Amino acid sequence: MVNRQPIAVALGALGQTLWGRDAPAGRPLLARWPWLARYVTPVGLLAALGLFLITLSVESEWGLPLPVALLFAAMTVVPLLVLPRRPLLAWRLTVLALLICTFNAPADRSWPWTPPLALGSVAVLAVVVARVDRPVLVWVVTISTVPVLALVHPDNRVPVLLLLGALAIVGDLVRHNRLSRRALAAQTELSEREQERRAVLEERTRIARELHDVVAHHMSLIAVQAETAPYRLDDVPAPAAAEFVAIAGSARDALTDMRRLLGVLRSEASGPQTAPQPDLADLGAMVDAARRAGLAVTLDAEPPGPVPAPVGLAAYRIVQEGLANAARHAPGAAVRVTVRSGPSALEVRVDNSPPDAPPTAFPRGAPPTADGGAGHGLTGMRERATSLGGTFTAGPLPEGGYAVAAELPYEVGSLDT
Repeated sequence: MVNRQPIAVALGALGQTLWGRDAPAGRPLLARWPWLARYVTPVGLLAALGLFLITLSVESEWGLPLPVALLFAAMTVVPLLVLPRRPLLAWRLTVLALLICTFNAPADRSWPWTPPLALGSVAVLAVVVARVDRPVLVWVVTISTVPVLALVHPDNRVPVLLLLGALAIVGDLVRHNRLSRRALAAQTELSEREQERRAVLEERTRIARELHDVVAHHMSLIAVQAETAPYRLDDVPAPAAAEFVAIAGSARDALTDMRRLLGVLRSEASGPQTAPQPDLADLGAMVDAARRAGLAVTLDAEPPGPVPAPVGLAAYRIVQEGLANAARHAPGAAVRVTVRSGPSALEVRVDNSPPDAPPTAFPRGAPPTADGGAGHGLTGMRERATSLGGTFTAGPLPEGGYAVAAELPYEVGSLDT
């Protein structure tokens, strides 16, 4: 039984070659230099005009009538004008020109075409074979051999056919290499986006787990205090005692629902966190550890008043990530940590001077990043600030160096009061 699929593919490619849709336009050669691209059109038109005049002069020497010479010169130039956007159309016009612009050529010439038409046809073919897929490329090269076999002198046919074969091979390799680079770039971009999305999700999960632990602690205190209040007070009325019982039950129900909803955020490997969460009181110990690791850190922190636990935790993590980034990206720089208690928000800032040396490997003993070194520390800091309704900024300083700053409002601490 005959396999008709290759035949259908060959016929489809032939139809596309002769009258089908054109090959997709390639990337502009001067896309990297847009200031230079504006001069391409006028320069190209001047070059086409010059080529037209050269072709017209050569054909006039052949003794062709002026109308015929004008037609042949136009058929030489037009394919080059449409080549950037319509390569297959340019090739079709070129084949037509190779077949037509030879009828009145001198019989004693070994080449049936003018030099501009011969060189232009090579340029058109070189562009087309690098744009079309392989089945169309085979038809393009096969059809291009027709005027060569029919019109070129036998002594010159072999070099021309070898040139066509070389163009086909090189063009196919160029197209394959371009498609491979595009696929690699797309896969790299997709991987980077996926890694960034995963880092954001992991950081949000980390923040949610930490906030869950903080809120669960306070909800447990509310439940315990509500249950023990009737025993610590004398002569508690029955309605008040019932309200205490209701408060304790609501607190425990809320705690159960919260644990049920956020239980999926804990992986099997991580398990519940039993260590107490850090806060502003632990900043001094962290700065001391950074100094022992070799960082020149200055801590400027006023003794804060009562700060909600989520705010203190977020401030600690932001300072931790800021010190880690400074150690990684600005070795030898002086780092300053500033913590200020405003009327409605806690202001946290970590800035460093320009580094004394290029960034190197992470210093031994430097504080770990909040995201485990995944390379998305700024994303994690921004997530922590915005999750509390605050703001976060990061960027280079005018005098050199880098700074990160966050403003964490106190309103999230309403559960603590």
